[in-house]
Amino acid sequence: MHPELMLALIGPVGPMELIIILVIVILIFGANRLSGLGKGLGQAIRGFKDEMKVDEKSEGSESNR
Repeated sequence: MHPELMLALIGPVGPMELIIILVIVILIFGANRLSGLGKGLGQAIRGFKDEMKVDEKSEGSESNR
């Protein structure tokens, strides 16, 4: 199914709908589990950025040879 067709069937998603979705997610998973998930996601992003910096430094040193 095309994304445009799905949007036409569902309609625009406003702030009230996002709040309802957030409440449902909190009820299903619980606040503690969501905070742990957020912490893990933040650590993964930080690790990815650190690896990108290391990779850029190693490419820079290889091009100087």
